[in-house]
Amino acid sequence: MKHLMSGNEATARGVYEAGIKICSAYPGTPSTEILENLPPYQKDVYCEWAPNEKVAVEVAYGASIAGSRSFCTMKMVGLNVAADPLFTAGYMGVGGGFVVVTADDPSCHSSQNEQDNRHYARAAKIAMVEPSDPQECKDFVALACELSEEFDTPVLYRTTTRVCHSKGLVQWGERREHTAPPYRRNVRKFVCTPAHAYANHPLVEERLRRLEEYGCTRALENGLNKRELGDGKVGVITASVAYEYAKEVFPEGTSFLKLGLTFPLPMDLIRDFASRVEKLYVIEELEPFMEDQIKAAGIPCVGKELTGLLYELNTQLLRERVLGVKTDFRKTDVTPASRPPALCPGCPHRGFFYTLSKNKNYVVTGDIGCYTLGSAAPLNCMDSVVCMGAGFSAGMGIAKSFEREGVTDKTIFGVMGDSTFFHSGMTGAAEIIYNNGRMIPCVLDNRITGMTGHQDNPGTGYTLLGDKAPMLSVEKIFTAMGFAPVLTVDPQDLTAMKETVDRAVAALERGEHPAIVTRRPCLLIKRDRFQKGMCHVEPDKCRSCRSCLKVGCPAVSMEEGKAVIDRTQCVGCTVCAQVCPFGAIVKEEV
Repeated sequence: MKHLMSGNEATARGVYEAGIKICSAYPGTPSTEILENLPPYQKDVYCEWAPNEKVAVEVAYGASIAGSRSFCTMKMVGLNVAADPLFTAGYMGVGGGFVVVTADDPSCHSSQNEQDNRHYARAAKIAMVEPSDPQECKDFVALACELSEEFDTPVLYRTTTRVCHSKGLVQWGERREHTAPPYRRNVRKFVCTPAHAYANHPLVEERLRRLEEYGCTRALENGLNKRELGDGKVGVITASVAYEYAKEVFPEGTSFLKLGLTFPLPMDLIRDFASRVEKLYVIEELEPFMEDQIKAAGIPCVGKELTGLLYELNTQLLRERVLGVKTDFRKTDVTPASRPPALCPGCPHRGFFYTLSKNKNYVVTGDIGCYTLGSAAPLNCMDSVVCMGAGFSAGMGIAKSFEREGVTDKTIFGVMGDSTFFHSGMTGAAEIIYNNGRMIPCVLDNRITGMTGHQDNPGTGYTLLGDKAPMLSVEKIFTAMGFAPVLTVDPQDLTAMKETVDRAVAALERGEHPAIVTRRPCLLIKRDRFQKGMCHVEPDKCRSCRSCLKVGCPAVSMEEGKAVIDRTQCVGCTVCAQVCPFGAIVKEEV
């Protein structure tokens, strides 16, 4: 029976069918739903949220060392965090099959860059598999496990946003159980001393040679690579979702070499394919990963000079740039409304950023999460966002720069959420204490990992499976590190929020090491129920001062010169009421 599934849902099903036993991940769009769809299989598959991607890879790899098939997932920037163990695993090899998903995000739909993680496979010298649709997302997981075990290699399983989130019909199969052999210590293989790594390098190079041979032969038989021969005039080498676009755009009779094993490239197969066509195109997203290698092998082809290096592909782009066919669009008089991203109505972070925005001498180094929206108008309360954890450590760098440059009128606040704190913020906090940083670390604790869709973390008290777990205390961690005073505040109480900020600044000026924890649960946490009355504006009292608009709540706007509150969005947080200088906004009794 076939089931309508997204690529991520199908990948989760593939994990189950492949006999994988251990899965670990850190949530990151577009990969998050893979792990979220594994709990129904928990009888056979252990699955967890790890504090960060490095830990996820190490957990999964440890299971592989023990002989179990294992799996971990992350978005592409998460692989930057996990690169250390992945590269080492590439030299050491595996026990049970070991598969690592990297979900790339062409066009930066939810990411801070467009990096093409296919380069990681080449740099780490490991096999890479790329599915192009939901059926392949499921089927290729088992093939990746078999590759991993046969060739003693981690397998990078690369998807993209469109592959992850597009839906298609998927034929299910049965689970194929995999039993780990009896555990035996293998120091030579799994203790990666320099001497062992030195001796392993020739084995890695030989592995790549055998994998390339596999890609030219057996990969054609099992469907990992696919060759479709046409009339011989035009040939296309492609992979991933680019294959779907190319199939739709190129004319009847076009030959296709669709690669599922994209590193190492099967060069003999590519040479044979190229010899069968008059003109060869390489169609791929982002970097000319395949194209450069094909050209380096002396095979003429055309690719990025037509499709470009920027953003994701689509059928319109291919038609216009490759075939020269201009798409004819019908123009309408409808102009879509501009809706820049903003913190949700009732978001607990709003009060924090509103308070800091009132002082122009505050420098705020931000981080990756919902709170990044504190940088947007009208709050405009963020000076930098780099990567997860940099809210503290980048702030430390600014603090040291100010010390050396003689800047004395600025106060630095490093900001991150609770999940980010456990992910990579604790080391930044240690840096502040250890090197006497003149800054204030702030954790905005909304009791959930909000930006990726409300996943649990070590501070929520629950696991991925919904089991109760110890709840790590941000305050106790700060205290144990040496921060004092550690100040906890409800960010929606603006008076208390300002007093807390003032206390922290005063402590910093006294030479102390203050830290701030704002705590209020996100209103979208499903297991919590919030009973709140809504706010409304009394028009007679409104003086049209627009102060309420400065908090940046989507529920508040102006109509006919008066403030109004959208009752379909208001959650009764009262931040706007606290800001109104005329008492025109009141909260209804529940």
